[in-house]
Amino acid sequence: MTQIYDISRTISPSIAVWPGDTRFSFRQVADIRRGASVNLTTLTLSAHTGTHADAPWHALVDGMHPADVPLDRYIGPARVITISRQHGGIVPEDFAGHDLSGMKRLLIHSWVSEQHDAAWPGDFPYPTVGLIDWLAERGVVLLGVDMPSVDRYDDEELTCHHRLYEHGMLNLESLLLRGVPDGEYELVALPLKIADVCGSPVRAILRAP
Repeated sequence: MTQIYDISRTISPSIAVWPGDTRFSFRQVADIRRGASVNLTTLTLSAHTGTHADAPWHALVDGMHPADVPLDRYIGPARVITISRQHGGIVPEDFAGHDLSGMKRLLIHSWVSEQHDAAWPGDFPYPTVGLIDWLAERGVVLLGVDMPSVDRYDDEELTCHHRLYEHGMLNLESLLLRGVPDGEYELVALPLKIADVCGSPVRAILRAP
């Protein structure tokens, strides 16, 4: 039987969000126990709640929205690699000893995956422009991280978001890679088909070969 790893954070009212962003909540507007024919809920959440795909419009005034992004970037071979870096910028040297030949999608596993869904990770490591350029040279089309952002927490210019999009790369954030061995997998992590917004939660999975 094929091993499937669910690498998505569970969305609930307790899930951590970027400081100042909209917290997840829901309201039940119909209840079978009160005579309704169905249970029906209304959801309130940020486009960046839990495990999510940033759309280029998140950082670019004329960028694509989730309904327009190329879906093939979110489906296909992916490599999970654990790094030991605790803080600061992630650089190519953090992947020393790993064979990255032929890799199209890189998923970075750090200590952040060990954090509870409700915990904000604080001083998390983050990709650098040098790393993104290095990955682009190797043909990588998607970068996934278990951190809340591909940029440093206080980088208001979103330097690495911009660099990804300059290379035609897309990104996933807040993956949950706890318990996933390093190696090759098939990734499926499709954003919802939403127009005119900056991102979308995803249900991300890995299938072992």
